[in-house]
Amino acid sequence: MTTAERIVDEAHSLIMVRGYNGFSYADIAATVGISKANVHHHFAAKSDLATAVVERSRAGIRAQVAALKESEPDAAEQLRAYARYWERCILDGSAPFCIAAMLAAELPGLPDEVAKAVGAFFVELKGWLTDLFVLGLRQGNVTLVGPPGEEADAFLSAVYGAMLSARAFRDPRRFAVIVETLLSRVVPFR
Repeated sequence: MTTAERIVDEAHSLIMVRGYNGFSYADIAATVGISKANVHHHFAAKSDLATAVVERSRAGIRAQVAALKESEPDAAEQLRAYARYWERCILDGSAPFCIAAMLAAELPGLPDEVAKAVGAFFVELKGWLTDLFVLGLRQGNVTLVGPPGEEADAFLSAVYGAMLSARAFRDPRRFAVIVETLLSRVVPFR
């Protein structure tokens, strides 16, 4: 793993727990075992580093979505797999909160390039969910009350709200309970 990758990993961990304003290059340098100057060598500004963290997360989501599309053509199963992914991450602590969601909470105070990257993350995710709901309607395995785009917004909001609830109540199991309720409304039982 390169030094830049280690820096991005550490920034990701710190942002997930403390947010954008809750860490410094000194924190990263100490954990990675390099100088602050070396952190600046790889990422001249904190906004560059935070943008790299968001872009890496977007790339990860893209890869997961591509793998889901390839391995599971059923829209309802893709929705379940998406929910299970976050459930697993929250339960095992590997990603107890989405990095883009954490940064979205700080959006008014973020530098423009970070805010744009966060916005693009959510636009892309909503687009995938919208396409998935359209596919589910065609397949007959998804039930929607409103238009697919609005339902994608609602689904996304509920998933991220479930993350927040699990964090606020310090109970990772809450996520699964909330999301299962959501899924039962969108994906009929077979």
